[in-house]
Amino acid sequence: MGKTSELIKQRIEHAGGRYWAGDNIASYLHEGDKEALIEELTRNFEGVLDGLVIDRANDPNSHDTPRRLAKMYIKELMSGRYDSKPNATAFPNHTNDRYDGMLVVRSELKSMCSHHHQPVAGVAYIGIIAADTLIGLSKYTRLAQWCARRGTLQEELAMDICKEIQSATGSEDVGVYVQATHGCCENRGIMATSSLTQTTVLRGSFFSDAATKKEFMDNIKLQQSFVCK
Repeated sequence: MGKTSELIKQRIEHAGGRYWAGDNIASYLHEGDKEALIEELTRNFEGVLDGLVIDRANDPNSHDTPRRLAKMYIKELMSGRYDSKPNATAFPNHTNDRYDGMLVVRSELKSMCSHHHQPVAGVAYIGIIAADTLIGLSKYTRLAQWCARRGTLQEELAMDICKEIQSATGSEDVGVYVQATHGCCENRGIMATSSLTQTTVLRGSFFSDAATKKEFMDNIKLQQSFVCK
């Protein structure tokens, strides 16, 4: 039997799919594949440490490091690639007592730059004008974190979150503001003291209506001031 990673690639390519760093490939995985990937990655990370001339046999700090790295990638840092989309339990927005105002949710995010595999940490502010379907407050964060835990870029991440919120709620009126710091700028290269970066994606009335956009940005400022207290 070939490597698990190669078998998964074959399934994806046969189906005409894609497996970029920011893609979710959960639908192509079979039972036991994630555990097999961890075993395969462990051997690969052993080669990485050997290539870095690290004594895995005698250095107590490096014992089992390859397995820890493998589990971290599959189960934590990049789990959004291998796990299925969270179930966003939906509720009808009833006609008689329908909520048609704005909702703004703050979601903490951990992600990873696909260029250098350095950590990206920040928050997403998700704004929505309610449509016919409502989802639980925690589901906004679960969807945002599912999008984030992959190799991605902040611009792509903001768009992915917006798309998933639109899909889960049926609302065309969605705004996403992501604010994050980037290890690829702080830990290497320019060694920036701060790499804080903002990206904004606006759809529907968040883009076309100045008052809606202002309300969204004002709500973000209110939430930021509350968190800073």
